[in-house]
Amino acid sequence: MRATKITILLVLALSMSACSMFRSKKETIDTMPVDRLYVTAHDSLEHSDYAAAEKAYERLIARFPSGDINEQSQIELAYAQYKDNKPDDAYSTINRFIKTFPTHKHADYAYYLRGLINFDRTGGLIERYLQRGNSASTRRDQGFNLTAFDDFSQLTRRYPNSAYATDARQRMIFLRNQLARFEVNVAEYYLRTKAYIASADRAQYVIEHYQQSPETADALAILTRSYIALDRKPLADQTRQVLALNYPDHPYLTDPNWPHHPSIWRKAIPFSGHH
Repeated sequence: MRATKITILLVLALSMSACSMFRSKKETIDTMPVDRLYVTAHDSLEHSDYAAAEKAYERLIARFPSGDINEQSQIELAYAQYKDNKPDDAYSTINRFIKTFPTHKHADYAYYLRGLINFDRTGGLIERYLQRGNSASTRRDQGFNLTAFDDFSQLTRRYPNSAYATDARQRMIFLRNQLARFEVNVAEYYLRTKAYIASADRAQYVIEHYQQSPETADALAILTRSYIALDRKPLADQTRQVLALNYPDHPYLTDPNWPHHPSIWRKAIPFSGHH
């Protein structure tokens, strides 16, 4: 009798194992229940298999169009797309999430991620500007910087105590200085090519819009040189006085030919923060 019971238990165990194996072989992202599908997607994300993660998240969102797991999956899908170097897809996904769930408990991270997406796709601005044929892409990249600044600004304004706020503020300072540096670089380019009205306009723009940036000093020096070249001596003297008062150690004050080598060739200072 006891042997019979053991045999029955073994048969049941083997049957259950066979069923489990059969189910695992047949189960796909098109048949998995929502919780198992989310785990599959998340595991792929954790192991940096972004393509597999994107596919699983997209299927989950399509099959289960509502609920907490769907909402979390949308955020993680955007992150997977971002890490997979698909900024347009990532931006579209996270922007749609923000518009659909503006009061979501993770909305602060959504704004932060949207800022990161734009922050990371703004390389080589000056190099493309110098090519002259790519001025449209240069303006577009500056637009990404401005948009990233706005995203981080919204995060710090809406969620000042967010865990991401400190990093966002650091990035905003970096972006502000980058935007100012870009304008100064272009002003120097115009100065070098003797387009003095254009160089004065660019320098004046920096002075008016980026007063807290260290690039203001260079802008004042460029504006002074531009006024001298335009034979506007009273304005040149006035601007030089402002430079001397606020930045007494600026090289232009001892070297009227500054800059000898336009800083348009300088490389941007890399951001030291962490994603």
